[in-house]
Amino acid sequence: MSEILSILEKGITSPEQIAVMLDMDEKAVEAEIKKYKEEKIVLGSKTLIDWEKAGINKVTAFIELKVTPQHGEGFDKIAERIYQYENVKTLWLMSGGFDIGLIIEGKTMKEVALFVAERLAPMDQILSTATHFVLRTYKDSGIVFNKKAIDERGFVTL
Repeated sequence: MSEILSILEKGITSPEQIAVMLDMDEKAVEAEIKKYKEEKIVLGSKTLIDWEKAGINKVTAFIELKVTPQHGEGFDKIAERIYQYENVKTLWLMSGGFDIGLIIEGKTMKEVALFVAERLAPMDQILSTATHFVLRTYKDSGIVFNKKAIDERGFVTL
């Protein structure tokens, strides 16, 4: 049921809530969710945190990699090697001007720069890197950060 998956993706995980939303039996919803987890359709869930508001400094960077694919394995082997690093949060095979895109997090810009210089760039299959530091997050995973409250009161002229 793609309806259940769509609701789960929005962060609603309670079978009871989902059952009410879809006018379904709660046990049937629980069974579907369990099946999705067993079949690795649902891979996990995540809480999105505004680290800046929490007063914790984190540096996020988007890194472009140009890579030489390996014979018989394409990009999979180098991707597996890269995603093993804990600070690699997201990794994609891309089309366009570069082959692999990844998002990494570190405590400082220097930590991120050293990761690129000491871990990624020396790999034989990596031809070039381009690092883009995130300066501000406006929206992540469908959630708007720092949304300004709109004052709906009208202007009064005296």
